[in-house]
Amino acid sequence: MKILLVGEFSGLHNHLKKGLMAIGHEVTLVNNGDAFKDFPTDISIKAKFFKSKLGNIPRQIWFRLFNYDLALVEHGIRFWWHLSKFKNYDVVQLINEAPIQTTNTLEYLLLKKLFKQNNKVFLLSCGVDSYQVNYMLSKKPKYSVMTPYLENPKVHTKTYAYYFDFINPRFNKITDLIYSNCSGIIATDFDYIDALKDNKKYVGYIPYPLSNSLSNSLSNSNKKVAILLGINTGNAIKKGISYFQEALQIIEEQYPNQVEVLIAQDLPYTVYQTYFKKADIVLDQVYSFDQGYNALEGMLHGKVVFTGAETQFLEYYHLQEDEICINALPNVSYLVEKLSFLIENTSKIDEIGQNAKAFVKKHHDAKIVAQKYLEIYSND
Repeated sequence: MKILLVGEFSGLHNHLKKGLMAIGHEVTLVNNGDAFKDFPTDISIKAKFFKSKLGNIPRQIWFRLFNYDLALVEHGIRFWWHLSKFKNYDVVQLINEAPIQTTNTLEYLLLKKLFKQNNKVFLLSCGVDSYQVNYMLSKKPKYSVMTPYLENPKVHTKTYAYYFDFINPRFNKITDLIYSNCSGIIATDFDYIDALKDNKKYVGYIPYPLSNSLSNSLSNSNKKVAILLGINTGNAIKKGISYFQEALQIIEEQYPNQVEVLIAQDLPYTVYQTYFKKADIVLDQVYSFDQGYNALEGMLHGKVVFTGAETQFLEYYHLQEDEICINALPNVSYLVEKLSFLIENTSKIDEIGQNAKAFVKKHHDAKIVAQKYLEIYSND
């Protein structure tokens, strides 16, 4: 098959590309790198002029006057320059409902043209989109990444402004265009299934692909239990980082000679890895039902990860509680209890870590996951 993957936010399309190519398919990836993450791509639509020293001057002026980022316009223009290359693909897959990350008008026109000159289109549900935002606002899930907003909207309105873009009437035209042209919507973890399960376009769940082949644990030579909390200031509220911070304060007071707390805040990925390699326990996020890439990477390395592992996830994979990771909840006392148990029973750290590694290799291997995508692509 000839496959075009459009957009990138977490590394999913990069991992999937490796899996698809490993089993003999032709894959092209187009994205803008997603800001500082700078994800790899075959065709880049990254804004260069408006992020240069010269272009940044009118960009800043324009933003102050109109509260609008000209870099988004440049994403669209660069995608348009390459449109002639995006023809006759068997499958076009969108990372979400705004894969190009440009203006609403350009997003609509470019996607419309893209759909006309290709065959099947599939949409991933793996982050923010109209269905997910509406579902979270309905308060049906017991918690979600929007829980902080729902609990205190006045404080967090600015933090969640991007989410509301997807349910803005001006965006509805894009959503309708995608849904009328796509062959199916694929959920990538359990956080997204409930919002889609009654949608006629929903074709199923496929776990995240992981192309890493590491098999050896990166052991910590320190006799203390090393606990890592990585903080990205931009999404700390959405991940419930404050619960981890409060729990760690208590843990440090209770076990001053048994633990080493590692805080990695707003660090480049390569620097973050120096902390990551030393950790026995990784604190990921509390508002999730399943694991994302940071959690999966930790599990692949044999770390005990505090992340999403709710009942739906455990039942689907026939797992016991705390078998491959710790289900993190927005409850400080609960987190302290789980951390205390591991600190006092260090043999469980190795046991859970080994289980985690085996689980990721079995269910998230990029080639195995890629085959699941091909089955859906080929299903008429």
